[in-house]
Amino acid sequence: MLLQKIPSFSRLLTTQQVRIVAVNAWVRRGSTASYEPKYDVVVVGGGIIGMASARELSLRYPHLKLSVLEKEDCLAAHQSGRNSGVIHAGIYYKPGSLKAKLCVEGLHLSYKYFDEEGIPYKKCGKLIVALNELEVKRLHDLFERATLNGVPDIKLIEGSEIKNYEPHCKGLKAIWSPHTGIVDWGLVTEHYGKNFRDHGGSIYLDFKVTGFDLVKDEADAEYPVRVFSKDKAVRCKYVLTCGGLQSDLLAELSGCSGDPHIVPFRGEYLLLSKEKAHLVRGNIYPVPDPRFPFLGVHFTPRMNGDIWLGPNAILAFKREGYSVRSQQAVCLLHRLRLSVTSQAAAYDVCVMAKSCHSYLKGE
Repeated sequence: MLLQKIPSFSRLLTTQQVRIVAVNAWVRRGSTASYEPKYDVVVVGGGIIGMASARELSLRYPHLKLSVLEKEDCLAAHQSGRNSGVIHAGIYYKPGSLKAKLCVEGLHLSYKYFDEEGIPYKKCGKLIVALNELEVKRLHDLFERATLNGVPDIKLIEGSEIKNYEPHCKGLKAIWSPHTGIVDWGLVTEHYGKNFRDHGGSIYLDFKVTGFDLVKDEADAEYPVRVFSKDKAVRCKYVLTCGGLQSDLLAELSGCSGDPHIVPFRGEYLLLSKEKAHLVRGNIYPVPDPRFPFLGVHFTPRMNGDIWLGPNAILAFKREGYSVRSQQAVCLLHRLRLSVTSQAAAYDVCVMAKSCHSYLKGE
């Protein structure tokens, strides 16, 4: 395999991380067919967006009866627990946009919350490094954008200064963001869940929503919405869906439009070998290429001391397929139909073919 030719890397990682989460007593395992609990608001999705939303609802409206429905057997089973774990400072977003405003505010609020909850994190900083003159120009534009966004204490540094932050990194120029950090966002999601429970909320695991009904029962008109799985159901006044990669499907189940359709991408990482991990102190990013909607392959420290390089980004065969062995051909055809450009589609087919080849060889 190619990895055997790269001595600094020990193995290939995909975004399939196994999370072992203790299921606490406060987590419910669905309702029975004969009993349908009633709530003011039901949140569908136990990822970080769903749990943050549920927690905030419980804080703002303590009189409401709230619940969260999660289809997996733990919180943060998908995107929320399968990412680079970076705490972003707000560098990339369009100035004046809500994303830019919320990212900068969220940076401060996140660190405040971590300190209050005792959640471990590292404020290790981030370098965005330019390697040629074209990237230097883009770097200056990015620095201007970050300055307009109010990113705190950001600096544009010369190539000779890079070694002061990353001794083993070289480049022509770089942006230094000292407040960018890392955290386990899956753990953060679990803390949101605990906060939600402490404020009286209920969480149902193993509850895969398969439909919504408007109940025409005058005797129980106060809770007109029925949210159900194949063997469970709850009643409520309002539903908030935070379904991640299933968002468009949930929208269609509710009778709404499924647009925009979700196009999932699969990411893979290389793990730096233990003896080389000291070569990287913090996050090291390339200057993003405006032709692609990704920030690029980067070095990212992990909370356990590992260093990851990645992710790549290829169209996934399956919405929640994290390995070649969990792909579905029918989903591949759907992804290609929705591909934004024929060039991207051709590239993805090539990468997918290589993945299939590796699978068939048993690699």
